This record gives sequence, structure tokens and C-alpha cells, in this order.
Amino acid sequence: MNPIRDDNLFQSAPLPLAGKGLGAGATGLEPGDMAAAGWRILAGDVSLPVAVLRDSALRHNLAWMRDFIAAYGVELAPHGKTTMSPELFALQLEAGAWGITLATAPQVHDAYRHGVRRVLMANQLVDRANMAIVSDLLADPGFGFCCLVDSAANADALGAFFAGRGQRLRVLLEIGVAGGRTGVRDDAQARDVVAAVARWPQSLALVGVETYEGVLRDEAGIRALLRRALATLQSLRAAGAFAEERVLLSGAGSAWYDVVAEEFAESAKDPGVRVLLRPGCYLTHDAGAYREADARIHAANPVARKMAAGLRPALQLWACVQSRPEPGRAIVGLGKRDAAFDAGLPLPALHHRDGMEAPRATPAHWRLSAIMDQHAFLDVGADDDLQVGDLLCFDICHPCLTFDKWRHLLRVDDAWRVTGVVRTYF
Repeated sequence: MNPIRDDNLFQSAPLPLAGKGLGAGATGLEPGDMAAAGWRILAGDVSLPVAVLRDSALRHNLAWMRDFIAAYGVELAPHGKTTMSPELFALQLEAGAWGITLATAPQVHDAYRHGVRRVLMANQLVDRANMAIVSDLLADPGFGFCCLVDSAANADALGAFFAGRGQRLRVLLEIGVAGGRTGVRDDAQARDVVAAVARWPQSLALVGVETYEGVLRDEAGIRALLRRALATLQSLRAAGAFAEERVLLSGAGSAWYDVVAEEFAESAKDPGVRVLLRPGCYLTHDAGAYREADARIHAANPVARKMAAGLRPALQLWACVQSRPEPGRAIVGLGKRDAAFDAGLPLPALHHRDGMEAPRATPAHWRLSAIMDQHAFLDVGADDDLQVGDLLCFDICHPCLTFDKWRHLLRVDDAWRVTGVVRTYF
């Protein structure tokens, strides 16, 4: 089954009449018109602040993850909640992704509306309205969907609902850890869930096992959880508990996907097992926690060590210096409405002024010390040459909570010329 439709998947739609991060004359422009508009970030053609995606970094990251995944014989189902962008989903699917992972029924609906036809919902499907959203999508026989269960109560509720709709829902047993997030804590809970699924043979189908290791911080604990998930899958296969000949085994967020690949690689050689890894942040990467994870992966993982340089930050924000109210401080037109701040404040990377041949790297001592809704406090040297109207480019420290602050992001080449646009649906 093709994970996306064969027609024009991401049909252009007019851009919003107003919104941040667009140039003058944007009204009525369609995404395909962006390159022809001739906007240049450094020439002041675009309202600041603006979120941009560097094409060269996107291409590099897509190719890097494709090659890494292939080396282990596993498959990629990237988590779409990071970007919620149909254009970026298309890039990932075209680069070989099995499908798209999502977290909620409305996210699944939006992805389906934009052409995605294979979804792993790495979450429990609860409450009747969310079940109804998925049920409506399952009316399309070309739509492949599965979600997680970790309680007999949820399994019975799903079984009853989809029996009433005359449909069969595919589910994976989720394995969790004490003190963690969702997932069964022990074998007794797992048996209860499997038994509940079996009570509904016409409306529920157990098709695999899933876990999420990101709730843990130490590698030993992560490997133990992954091995427990694998042991559970093997036990259920031996007992004939699965409804399909080829079962799913899934794990991996964006920080420990290398360890998941190592632990699940042997299972991927089994023609009866499909291994799906779900990192979402690799496409745009960051300059914070995921950069640190990338350094760990390249130091420890034998496949990554043989590959070209690791993932590159593709998502950046350009903003303007709007005030120099005192020595050693600049106020930048960038705030909590524009960038994630939960995992670290944006990091100044480039400085540009009219007349400069190209942006320059910022001095190492330039740092944001605080951020408000629309203002960022940049600490600089008292005598540093930074003027009102200068442009600054920032790296970000959490892609997920930056994407959701933008209705559209501009794609740019390495000369900061606008080449296209991606839209988001949060």
C-alpha cells in the first residue's frame, strides 16, 4: 500500500491575507509562487521576525537519516507532531519513510486531508469523538492506521465502539516503565490488555508492540526497556496472539534512535517483523538537546561514526535589533510567540547589516538572558558594534515548540533567498 495518494498531494492554497514572516504583496500568493516573488531575507523583503528552513540542511538531514536507517535494516515512521507540515511530510515520504507517526486523532485527520495514507498513532485513542474521527477515515480502504493500547478498559471501549461501526481497529500493545508515561508496567497488565483485545476479534486486531524510551535518561535503563518490549513481542508471537502475519515493533524518539536501532536490528532481519523508528526532530534538528544527542551518537554508534558529518540545524529565526537602550544590552524583536524557550533560549548565530558582503558569525559572548512575548534581551559587550536595524539569525533549542508558533515558514537557499514555503496545521 502506498502511504500517500497518487494525485496532487499538497495542492496549493492561497496564503493567509495577513500574518507574520511574509513579505509585502503576499496577499493572494500561492506556495508555488514564492520563488518567483524574489524575496531576500537580507534585503528586508520579509517582515521580521521570520522562521526559515534552509534547503541544504533539509536535504542533508533527509539523506543522513535515510542512510542510517537503511544500515540497520529498519524503517522510518517520523513523528509528524514536530512540524505538522504537509509539505515536510511529503519530503519525508519521498525520502523513503514507511508512513507518518502522529499523536492525536485531529492530527491524523489533518495528515489524511493532505494525502498521508499510512499512520501510526503513537498514543491511546480515547473518547468517542476521537474514535469517530478515526472511524470516518477508516471508511477509506486505502487508509492504513494503528494506535496503542495499554489498558483493558481502553481495549474494551475501542472494541465496543468499532463493533458498532462494523470496523476493525489495528492496535499495538504499549510497554511502559514505572514512573513513566503511558504503557503497561508489568507482564500481568500486558496479559490483561491482550485478553481484552481478544474479547473483540471482529473489531480489534493486535498487530504489534510499541514502547517509548524517551521517558528514561540512562542508556542501561533504555536498553532494558527495549529488550522487555522485544521479549513481549516474541512471547506473544509464540502464543499466536497477533492478528497479522507480519507484526510491528516500534520505538525511538529523537534522542536515542541509535540505541533503538541497535537493539531492534536483529528482529528486523525476521521477515515476520517490521521495525519502525519514530524520530521527528531529525529533519530540522536544533542547537540544543538534539545537538547534544547527535554528538553522543557520533561518539558511540559505529554506523554514525562511518557516516558524513551529522545532522544540521535547518530551522532558524531572523529578527531585527529594535533598541540599544543601554551599554551591553540590545532588545531584539523576537519573543515567546516566535520561538521555543522550554529547552533553552534561542542562540544568536549570525549578524548582518546593510553593506556587509555576507552575514558574520556572532561573537561567542552574545547571549540572550531573557525573553518576553515579543522581546528578547541580548547581552553584548559595552563597546560591541551592534546597531538598531541590524539583523540577527538565531538557532533554536526545540523544534517542536517553535514550529507550532508559525502558520507558515519560508524555505531559503544558502544566500537567504526565499525558495518556497511550508504550512503548519497545529
